[in-house]
Amino acid sequence: MEVPNYGRIEFRAVLFDLNGTLGEKGRVDEDTRNLLKRLADRYTVVVLSADTFGTLEELTDLPIRIERVSNGEEKARIARSYRPYAAVGNGNNDVAMLEGAELAFCVIGPEGATVDALLASDVVVRDVRDALGMLLDERKLVATLRG
Repeated sequence: MEVPNYGRIEFRAVLFDLNGTLGEKGRVDEDTRNLLKRLADRYTVVVLSADTFGTLEELTDLPIRIERVSNGEEKARIARSYRPYAAVGNGNNDVAMLEGAELAFCVIGPEGATVDALLASDVVVRDVRDALGMLLDERKLVATLRG
């Protein structure tokens, strides 16, 4: 996608953190699940999570890849294997993944977000569905990012 006065953005995969990003307390609502299915028609969709709340297995029915990680360093290492990628996160263990992304979203939802995740991002949203909507309709991204 070409963004006026910003540049060209290309990615093949979209990587998500789970807790605080895709869901609250690890639970992903039905609207978000449906948006993930639509996104998976266009990109490789990956959830990378330490699975703090033990809910990662609830996503196995979706057409996505699931990667269990133990820390931010491991998350970043796995993320690099999906280059070029877009990333969506909210916490300190997402920062390196966000920094390595062609396009990075920070979600400031009910579980908050860290300042470092915010500073590592290109776009800040209040709900993961906003990020999913932008990824599904590139015109929204262009409107936000254009210089």
